Amino acid sequence: MALTLEIVTPEARVYSDTIDTVVIPTTEGEIGILPGHIPLLTRIADGELRVIKGGVESHLAVGGGFAQIEGDTVSVLAEQAITAEKIDEGVVEAALKRAEEQLKSAPINIDTSELERLQGAIRFAGVQLALKRRVR
Repeated sequence: MALTLEIVTPEARVYSDTIDTVVIPTTEGEIGILPGHIPLLTRIADGELRVIKGGVESHLAVGGGFAQIEGDTVSVLAEQAITAEKIDEGVVEAALKRAEEQLKSAPINIDTSELERLQGAIRFAGVQLALKRRVR
């Protein structure tokens, strides 16, 4: 028995395949999903999503969103997601530096949505860098 996993962001379908298991970072901690899992809807935290297929583990960085498990289908609707292979450390480090500088120079009365956007960019950049450096 296998799972069908689909990871979608507002920009693209990042991953779609039949897999053995997936470990998802949620706001309550990591959860492992195997075939026959009970139905579930959960919020995704910024972190590393691990996919196992045929004994091979793949890694993705995900940022925010929701995961829905229904039958043997796992649907991840993420604000951001990228496979470890596609992470460019130089690009991510530059984005992290820009976001940190913008946050540092932001006015005291910064708009809440702008503050959340900058903090989210910093968190997701950190997740990407940690994943890329660990998985090399």
